[in-house]
Amino acid sequence: MTTANTALRLAVVGHTNTGKTSLLRTLTHDAGFGQVSDAPGTTRHVEGARLLLNGAAAVELYDTPGLEDGIGLLDYLDQLQTQTGSRHDGPESIARFLDSPESKRRFEQEARVLKKLIACDAGLYVIDVRDPILAKHKDELAILARCGKPLVPVLNFINDAHARKQDWKETLARLGLHVVIEFDTVAPALDGEAQLYQKLALVLDTHAATLQALSEDVGVQRERRRNAAFALVADMLIDVAALRLSSQTDDDSVKSSTQLMQDKVRQREQAGIKALLTHYRFRPEDYPGQPLPLEGGRWNMDLFNPQALLDTGIHVGKGFAAGAMAGAAVDVFTAGLSLGTAALIGGVLGSVWQGTDKLGKRLYGRLQGFHEITVEDSILRLLAIRAHQLIRALELRGHADMAPVQISMQAAQEELKEQALPEQLQEARSHPEWSRLGDHFSSGSRRDVAVGQLGRTLASIGTQ
Repeated sequence: MTTANTALRLAVVGHTNTGKTSLLRTLTHDAGFGQVSDAPGTTRHVEGARLLLNGAAAVELYDTPGLEDGIGLLDYLDQLQTQTGSRHDGPESIARFLDSPESKRRFEQEARVLKKLIACDAGLYVIDVRDPILAKHKDELAILARCGKPLVPVLNFINDAHARKQDWKETLARLGLHVVIEFDTVAPALDGEAQLYQKLALVLDTHAATLQALSEDVGVQRERRRNAAFALVADMLIDVAALRLSSQTDDDSVKSSTQLMQDKVRQREQAGIKALLTHYRFRPEDYPGQPLPLEGGRWNMDLFNPQALLDTGIHVGKGFAAGAMAGAAVDVFTAGLSLGTAALIGGVLGSVWQGTDKLGKRLYGRLQGFHEITVEDSILRLLAIRAHQLIRALELRGHADMAPVQISMQAAQEELKEQALPEQLQEARSHPEWSRLGDHFSSGSRRDVAVGQLGRTLASIGTQ
């Protein structure tokens, strides 16, 4: 009988190349654990990992070598029993085998597996359900049963088109193994980990409370991970929406500034992708990505949108009228004026209006014949959609998956395609200092609030 403070020890066992190491990678969210390969016998020794709950080890998982000669070992166990002329129960027969010379020669790998299973509280027998059911599998289960430890089959690769899931379930039931866990290590269900621990709790009653708590914690951590991921996306979108680059009006200057803007946005998206991959504990090479189709800048200054008016001290109630008047006045006054006169008007506006640092300098630049280039709304939508789909793909990806991450743009949420941009992005348009991509980045509480609100909005899309 184990105490409540003792971590549950689980030996992950099974035939070679069934996904034992893959299971540990996915449960530990560690793509670097062990070595995963299609070649049989990749794991040659026992490796371990711990799952923590409230900072303490709740479960210890041990990855063991694959069983390669179950048929030969079962025959050898029977021979040992015949030689002694006496019957031994399961654990005694395994102990006798481990003391025999063959445990260090022909069956050395199987001996490592059995030693670890005996030292653990239970075993997870990983099955590749694409494989046909053969005598070797039944012999392996018979050998493992002699260790006297609870054994829970884990059906791997259940999403494969060639899976024989039902055949395996029926065979296991005939062998007395009625509690079976379905867990695809490459593409686990969103709640797959939680279900795995709940199933284990049915078999391992002395650790049921810990397993139930671990199941609940998995859900909590998944939600926290998701919220933090969308906060990263929101931060990226705010950076891009707030970006403004000044340009003279000639074609060469506009092209140069537009190219600079494109480069900045592409680099920011790549940084955002890398941050998401790191956040979900994947590698940069897992997602080669696709180029962002930036095809031009947005020349609208957005000087007189309602938020810009609020920043200059004009109340919302008077915003539209005052904004129209100010815009019309500037347009009329600057038509055909000399640079010196326009500069004088810009100086007057800058000295009179509140918010000189934001709008006064921008008006002054426009009066001198400069445009401000920002990113089109369509590019912001595309960035949001790609990030949203990437998060979805990472949530459903096992850490043993070696294929590149694929995202489906067709599955993008309609809210991101058609509805108005979130108000936080519209607000960011009037705050160029909110963009890390600009030359005068200045964070603050209002930007932090906007990032938090936008992150929650993005996280809620598609969950209704």
